[in-house]
Amino acid sequence: MAITILPKEKQGYGAFNGGEIVENKPIGFPSDHSTLRPYSNLFYWAHARAVVDSTIGLHPHQGFEICSFVLKGKIRHFDTKLNEWRPLESGDVQIIRAGNGISHSEAMNKDAEIFQIWFDPDLTKTMSQPASYDDYRAVDFPVESMEGSKITRLAGAGSPFKMDTPGIEIERIDLNNAHHSIPASPTKTYSIYVLEGEAILNGTPAQTSDFALVNDEQVLEIQADTSASLFLISSPKHPGYRTYAELMKARIGQH
Repeated sequence: MAITILPKEKQGYGAFNGGEIVENKPIGFPSDHSTLRPYSNLFYWAHARAVVDSTIGLHPHQGFEICSFVLKGKIRHFDTKLNEWRPLESGDVQIIRAGNGISHSEAMNKDAEIFQIWFDPDLTKTMSQPASYDDYRAVDFPVESMEGSKITRLAGAGSPFKMDTPGIEIERIDLNNAHHSIPASPTKTYSIYVLEGEAILNGTPAQTSDFALVNDEQVLEIQADTSASLFLISSPKHPGYRTYAELMKARIGQH
């Protein structure tokens, strides 16, 4: 069995505006003291919560695909491509394909929560492309409902979500005294964040805010004896190109 559980206290930590917005980071920058470093084509993953209404000021990005998944409440987004503020609500998703450069700002209402996840789509290609941006509304995503379970497909087959990063599938899994089984591939890495409740992952317990990394399993069995909500990303172990993290590691090794 190859399941690693990273509880909240072992994740990285960050804050904006004097603690108005706080973050725990399953995958963070070195300064965030995250246990995990970038892997697969996932570069950064933060769970941000607004303690009060607060705005993160305009800041730049290049190359990466910056995805924000609104988990609770309302936020607003501004970038230099659109040059306007746009609202997003719980269940909505936005993507910034940062390309050759874009700056953006986010305003979060009190008690709003988001995931901001950076994907590496092969920066040797995207750094020369123009930036682009898309919003997707909660109603846009396909949902499969069964007894005690609801699976929302956010990225992958059937989803309208378009990204350049290859091999990414994303699901939100809501279970109520139910079981969900996922065929697993040895060429994939499965990253799971427990949003609410408690679940059993192939016999390993996980609770709210735990992050699980799953490799080398033939099947992923998720059991919730009460209710649980999970966020799952499957990504290639080896994307087929040298990621930014690998390039930086190689550069450091040369010195």
